[in-house]
Amino acid sequence: MHDTNGKATGGLSEALAQARQNWGWLVALGVALLVAGGFAVAQAVLFTMASMIMIGALMIVGALTHIIAAFRGQGWKHFLLWLAGGTLYLVAGLATIANPLLASSFLTLLIGASLLASGIVRIWMGIKARPDRGWGWLLGGGIVTLLLGLVIATGWPVNSLWLIGLFLGIELVMQGWSYIALGIALRARA
Repeated sequence: MHDTNGKATGGLSEALAQARQNWGWLVALGVALLVAGGFAVAQAVLFTMASMIMIGALMIVGALTHIIAAFRGQGWKHFLLWLAGGTLYLVAGLATIANPLLASSFLTLLIGASLLASGIVRIWMGIKARPDRGWGWLLGGGIVTLLLGLVIATGWPVNSLWLIGLFLGIELVMQGWSYIALGIALRARA
């Protein structure tokens, strides 16, 4: 949208102006995320178990949604599919809450396998792109991903106690630093 002088109104410029005015809240959010992330890294086992219980609870909510959709739908064909999906979600959610250690073990193995597969694909893509510029970055990224997958896979199942909590903590720390940096950058432009 533009006003009568041709200046942009609303949209991105307005959002940036509001963000500049509230830069302190972004810094405060960043500090809170940084503290939570530090706690999660320090208490990785606790955060792994808590995240598994949260995932189980969300699966149960998804299950109830599917089951309600089954009874609100039209026709037996869709009813049975929605009911079966909801039942599977319910069983998986209850199993996750009942045994978060087993759930974290399964999820850790899945993460390790995914990183191994992704690393192999990236290495292959880097080799295939060899004459083009930047192929080394793709190859290097694939090697790092493959090595990370190998580290996770060789440490499994013991690392499933703390790995997910550690990943969550690192994510929170990185988000915290990024909000702090964004808030400071917005303050400098205010």
